[in-house]
Amino acid sequence: MKTCLVVDDSKVIRKVARHILETLDFDVREAADGREALDACLAEAPDVVLLDWNMPVMSGMDFLRALGDSGISPRPKVVFCTTENGMAYIRAAIEAGADEYVMKPFDRETLESKFQIVGLA
Repeated sequence: MKTCLVVDDSKVIRKVARHILETLDFDVREAADGREALDACLAEAPDVVLLDWNMPVMSGMDFLRALGDSGISPRPKVVFCTTENGMAYIRAAIEAGADEYVMKPFDRETLESKFQIVGLA
């Protein structure tokens, strides 16, 4: 079974994402910030990380950089999931190592298509 780590400081967003991903046959774990997510990835790397941008403790961008520096192999796919929709944000996320980008609010079809793009649905 494919695994996904949902990283968001909003419990509601994590719950919605979990519900959608479980219908897509993912085993879902959750983290409330980037630091918690990095620790989870170091313990057991998921296939994909659904990553929020703005979080306390460690932001999505800081997590993405730390993940790249961690040497985890194979590196999980990373799908940024945020309200930040400017091209500069999207470009920065891709340049920092994100594989895809999805806007909040999202639905099952959107997540499924993004996960197909990165080879996981």
